[in-house]
Amino acid sequence: MVASVTSTTSTSAASTGTLASSLGSTSAADQSTNFLKLLVAQLNNQDPMNPMDNAQMTSQIAQINTVSGIQQLNTTMTSMAAQYTSMQVMQGAAMIGKNVMASGNTMSINNGVGTGAVNLAAAASNVQVQVKSPSGQVVSQFSLGAMAAGNQSFQWDASSYTGGGTPTFSVSATEGSQSITATPLIYDTVSSVGTDATGAMNLKLQSGSTIAYSAIKSLL
Repeated sequence: MVASVTSTTSTSAASTGTLASSLGSTSAADQSTNFLKLLVAQLNNQDPMNPMDNAQMTSQIAQINTVSGIQQLNTTMTSMAAQYTSMQVMQGAAMIGKNVMASGNTMSINNGVGTGAVNLAAAASNVQVQVKSPSGQVVSQFSLGAMAAGNQSFQWDASSYTGGGTPTFSVSATEGSQSITATPLIYDTVSSVGTDATGAMNLKLQSGSTIAYSAIKSLL
């Protein structure tokens, strides 16, 4: 009788080992199926004198359900992210041909006219602009006079600019003897929209530069 019991236990253990070695699939559905098969095998081969605790079985079921739920959630979120990107690009197409102010300090030049913008933290009585070539050489410096607080655009006569590449600019502002924070901005026209390698939307400007959608400060 003892020999018979030992033989059955050995066969069952071998069956359980074979089942455990088959848990190589990574899909949520296959993992759930394999888990249930393994759980049934454990129940069939448990020691009658020391059966599996109910809390242990409940804990194992909860764990596999959690893993399966996380995988399904990841799949759903990936699909939603792709749909959101497509919708964002479609909405962004309405920006083509619009003027935008965005983070940056490059001067947009079109037909001999350079255009830039600045954000002033407060009204200023004297605003100065310095234009530099890509190599850092100062090519022009001029005054914009008094300007109100907020985003302001300006133009520069770039007909005599012979430097290669796109020039950059810096802005300084004062109100009397007090310095005013002046943040340079790109002022340009959107020519097309697209996405980068990460799926984030970006905008191509008429000047040839590309900026992230998140860099836009104002749409005009």
